[in-house]
Amino acid sequence: MAGGLYVFSVLTAILLELFLGGRLGNAANAIQMSGMAAVTLLSYYLFKVVNRSLSLLAVSFNLAGLACETFRLNPHGVNVAIVFHGIFCVLIGYLIFRSRFLPRILGALIAFGGLNWLTFLHPPLASYLTPYNLAGGLIGEASVFLWLLVMGVNAHRWGEQAGKANAARQHMGAVALGS
Repeated sequence: MAGGLYVFSVLTAILLELFLGGRLGNAANAIQMSGMAAVTLLSYYLFKVVNRSLSLLAVSFNLAGLACETFRLNPHGVNVAIVFHGIFCVLIGYLIFRSRFLPRILGALIAFGGLNWLTFLHPPLASYLTPYNLAGGLIGEASVFLWLLVMGVNAHRWGEQAGKANAARQHMGAVALGS
């Protein structure tokens, strides 16, 4: 589901940038932002079995970035939304690398994409690296979501990792109650 929503959101963003303006552009932007918010929340669900806190941190960065994009916040020319999204991609890359239900190369690719998005911290650098940073960012993150759309996760391994995460959480709860 996350892969499908991602593809839908990216296509909506492309339509927004290339073909629409005015009210239709605003409607397309709202659809795209809603789709990316849903992808972000699904990402939390998917990766919380690897590390709940880090998954929540990643999602928080991306939701903050989406809020910045919605309100068009760009202090000193820095595209804050893309920077927050870059942090999200790097964290998700780490979570994928630590997971047992997706290929590790996908973690490296999305982290690389995130590093490309982080070039937008310094607008002259981002401008100098364009279009390479845009292509690297999009290819890096799209590889993960296209994989999810076409191949999905290894459900057996995801279930095993979820079971271990739940057992560890229950054990910590029992320890906390016992102390």
